[in-house]
Amino acid sequence: MHIVCANCFTTNRIPNDKDHSQASCGKCQKAAYSSKPVELGINTFYPFIERNDLPIIVDFWAAWCGPCQNMAPVFNKVALSSPTILFAKVNTEQIQQISTDAGIRSLPTLVFFQQGKEVDRISGGLSEVQMKQWIIQCVQKST
Repeated sequence: MHIVCANCFTTNRIPNDKDHSQASCGKCQKAAYSSKPVELGINTFYPFIERNDLPIIVDFWAAWCGPCQNMAPVFNKVALSSPTILFAKVNTEQIQQISTDAGIRSLPTLVFFQQGKEVDRISGGLSEVQMKQWIIQCVQKST
């Protein structure tokens, strides 16, 4: 299994019999996996979504967006309780090119990626229950 380090964004190969949540990065020696959402930038977005073997949910958000601010704690909470999925955030004000490339038209928008390919997306603020239901649907679509 390949995990991109949440700290230095180096791709790490983790043996299938090893718990990925306990693996250290071969380069920076910090935990390769993070249960907290990872903030992605212009140089880290594509390597992170393309090189990870685990599915990834990206939250496209902006500081001025009220629904984004309301959903942020829910996103963080769901991330902490979902060890088989990676969570990431993209600030659309700072990283406009990625938002344009991804066709983001409203905020917040969550996009579910599996091996670099978009599986599904949903826009608007979600409750914890709604987010978990959407994730279950995405996992079913990707298998």
